[in-house]
Amino acid sequence: MKHITYIHEHPNWTEWQWLDKKLLPLVSRVRILQGHLLGKLLTLGFDLNVEAQLDAVILEIIKTSEIEGETLNDEQVRY
Repeated sequence: MKHITYIHEHPNWTEWQWLDKKLLPLVSRVRILQGHLLGKLLTLGFDLNVEAQLDAVILEIIKTSEIEGETLNDEQVRY
């Protein structure tokens, strides 16, 4: 199994820096793809506000159940 190194595991993590030249093209590409996806969802008739509200309620139910010692997953809550 490959070990993932998290930012806080680096000795100089508080001095973390990035290069705009490398990062911005990637972020721009992700934003463009996100726009394409949202556009396709809208043309299919998805109401994004309702979906976002549903996701928020499901997450709240799952987190509340964890506090009470019960583990639920998305599928159990949705159906």
